[in-house]
Amino acid sequence: MRRFSTAMLLLLALVVSAPLAQALELSPMFTDHAVLQQGMAVPVWGWAKPDSEVSVTFAGQTVKVKADKEGAWSLKLKPLKVDKKPHEMTITGDGTAVTLSDILVGEVWFCSGQSNMEQTVTRAGIRYGGSIMPKHVKPDELGLIRHIKFPHKTAKQPTKKTAVKMPWTVCSSKTVGHFTAAGFYFACVINKALGVPVGLIGCNWGGCKIEPWIPQEGYDVMKGFSKKWQPRGYSAMFNGMGATAAPYAIRGALWYQGESNGGEGDTYFQKKKALHEGWKKVWAQGDFPLYFAQLASFRAPNADPAGGDGWARVREAQRKCLTLPKTGMAVLTDIGDARNIHPHNKYDVGRRLALWALAKDYGKKDLVYSGPLFKSAEFKDGKAIISFEHGKGLKAAMKERGKENIEDPKPVDAVKGFSIAGADKKWVWADARIQGDKVVLTSREVKEPVAARYLFTTNTDHGTLYNGANLPAAPFRTDDW
Repeated sequence: MRRFSTAMLLLLALVVSAPLAQALELSPMFTDHAVLQQGMAVPVWGWAKPDSEVSVTFAGQTVKVKADKEGAWSLKLKPLKVDKKPHEMTITGDGTAVTLSDILVGEVWFCSGQSNMEQTVTRAGIRYGGSIMPKHVKPDELGLIRHIKFPHKTAKQPTKKTAVKMPWTVCSSKTVGHFTAAGFYFACVINKALGVPVGLIGCNWGGCKIEPWIPQEGYDVMKGFSKKWQPRGYSAMFNGMGATAAPYAIRGALWYQGESNGGEGDTYFQKKKALHEGWKKVWAQGDFPLYFAQLASFRAPNADPAGGDGWARVREAQRKCLTLPKTGMAVLTDIGDARNIHPHNKYDVGRRLALWALAKDYGKKDLVYSGPLFKSAEFKDGKAIISFEHGKGLKAAMKERGKENIEDPKPVDAVKGFSIAGADKKWVWADARIQGDKVVLTSREVKEPVAARYLFTTNTDHGTLYNGANLPAAPFRTDDW
């Protein structure tokens, strides 16, 4: 048997226990063509030789930090000003230097959810034999819009080194087809209104529920939820994808999801609250907005005035999310497709999300950013009188079906989509007329109405209520039956 001296054993132990040296490495969030968030501290992080010094130089700043014993390092650049001029970022450590080029400073948004957020510009344009991109959107003139895309990956624990599917990519007619369509059209509106670079972080997965996107920090807020690990369940997608993006500085998040939770009601509201609270804790940059798309029309029409089928209750939960701070909702009742769960009109999705951001985050105070939202109901003299927020200029209109659905809605003769019931809880379709920012509902079949509903059903194509900004009214009900 071979014998080792005490000195040799000590040397072997030191070699085995010593941290493995590693080359200077950046988080995959940092590549050429990136957009950095203006107006706030910008985290930059990565890995290097343990205990070595790392420095980052960008836009006149040089910040140094020491890597920890495992080699991880993180630092923050001081707040940056909007800059459309491309800059270089140089990272040095242990005799190695990495230089990134064509870095802009502007607005960055995290784009998450399921397939309707993941759907690309190309996929959204398949219907009608070509793209439904508006003529005024010219990708080759939108190089200030950039996009990064994550591959699908799950993990039990937060992962910081997930490889990206597509690094930061400059918008052009050759590349835009791979961008999230909803996010791209959002960026188009923001860029046109503000003239700033816009970065989109595509972190989404078709067919997913909301649960795998809620980080542990969100579940800590949400009591009583079973946190059993599943490959596509509890925190798995955020751990495998979103955790790599955080804490990259962002202005806010866009969310289009709910189809896979479509049978839920108030539980979805609780989960959305946990999602937002969890993300804010993970990013650790304070409060930031979460703007989301309410589910569009789907399935065959339901002739029952009571409704209550399919996605009715999850849409109700989505509307309830507006009670949470820093949230906004794009109403999509008029752009769905009864035969396709993926509406092809992503332009209006992005535009309506952008209206919230322009009004709430970018100082456009006089902008109408929401369709009519239920405010209150009064029942008297055989009438149901419904009041709305954002109801200025109420009108009856409808988008033309079978077209590209980008044009403004056309005027129609009657307000449709409302139903009322008396104390017997028997629902009938209501006659509706507009009075200022109110809608008055009556029916010969209901002498004393006590409850009202609007588009409380999966298919919402029959709704015709808009405001003066051509934004559709959100579904609602006054009862809790």
